[in-house]
Amino acid sequence: MTAGILVVDDERDITALVAFHLAKEGFRVTTASSADEALRTARLEVPDVVVLDVMLPGASGYDILEELRSWPETKTVGVIMLTARRDEADRVRGLSLGADDYLTKPFSPRELILRVKALLRRLESPGASKSTIAAGALLIDRTAHVVSVNGVEITLTATEFKLLSELAERPGRVHTRPQLLQSVWEAQPDIQTRTVDMHVQRLRGKLLDAADLIETVRGFGYRLRIPD
Repeated sequence: MTAGILVVDDERDITALVAFHLAKEGFRVTTASSADEALRTARLEVPDVVVLDVMLPGASGYDILEELRSWPETKTVGVIMLTARRDEADRVRGLSLGADDYLTKPFSPRELILRVKALLRRLESPGASKSTIAAGALLIDRTAHVVSVNGVEITLTATEFKLLSELAERPGRVHTRPQLLQSVWEAQPDIQTRTVDMHVQRLRGKLLDAADLIETVRGFGYRLRIPD
C-alpha cells in the first residue's frame, strides 16, 4: 500500500506546496493546520510519516510529537520536524523528544521528498543480514522490529531501531559518528554529529539494564560492547 504522509503546518502556501509534491510522488497525503486537527487526523488514519511544523497555533509541534510518541498506535511513526529557526537548541529538543529528522525553512520540496523516502526505507527494514541478535540481556528481532531487555519489550522510533541495529551488526567494533551518519541518516547535508549523540543518549535511556552495552569511545564514536 502507498505510504501515507500527514503534513502539519499552519501556512497554507507551504502545506499546499508540500502536499502537491508528495502526491506527485504517489504518496497518500493528508493535511492539518493546527495541533487539534493534526492529532485528530492521526487518530483516524495513522500515517507512516508526519511532516510536522514546530510553530503552530494553540500548541507547538513539540507538543504534538510528545502526544504521538505517547500513543500506542503512533509511537513508532516517522516524524520530520520543520522549523524556521536555526538554533541548535530547537534541533536538539526535537531529536530528544523522538523526532527522526529535522529540516529548516526555507527548504527544497525535492529535499523533503528525499528525506521522506529515506525515512520510509528505515521504517520498512534495517537491511540486516541476521534477523535476530542477542547481546546479554538485549535481544533484537530485526524481522519483527522488536527489541527486548530481559524479556521486556522496548519501544523505539524507526531511527533509534536503525541505530541500535547498526551497532549490533558488528558488536565490539567502533562506529565513528560520520559512519553512523552515513548508514543511519544517509548523510543528509545538514545533519550534524550532535544528532548521533542525542539519539544514543535517548536510546540508552530506553534500554534499561542493557544501557551500558552502548559504550562511548572518546574522540571516535560508539560501539556495542560484547558482554562477558
